[in-house]
Amino acid sequence: MSNNTSVVTGDVSKEKLIQDLQLVVSDAEELLKLTASQAGEKISDKVSVARERVQESLVSAKARLAVAEEAMLERTREAARATDEYVHENPWRAVGIAAGVGLVVGMLISRGR
Repeated sequence: MSNNTSVVTGDVSKEKLIQDLQLVVSDAEELLKLTASQAGEKISDKVSVARERVQESLVSAKARLAVAEEAMLERTREAARATDEYVHENPWRAVGIAAGVGLVVGMLISRGR
């Protein structure tokens, strides 16, 4: 059961990383759009090539993010299925664990007052 917990905890940090990367990609896309009208004749060939490379990198990053997000969702579903299966196979143990956790949390809350 602790293995499932580590998978879920790891997924939370991966989910945050994916959200952060999506925000970076979105911001970079917006920056490219805003600077496209600024280009005109003033822009050099090097800047133009750099913009194209950034745009290609963004497309690639978006594709990898989609794959990572789907993998994370699948692992989350697997952890949920494993937990559900464990609870169905060991209902009294699950109730005991939940009661124990509830007792500990209740004691911690009452000490904090």
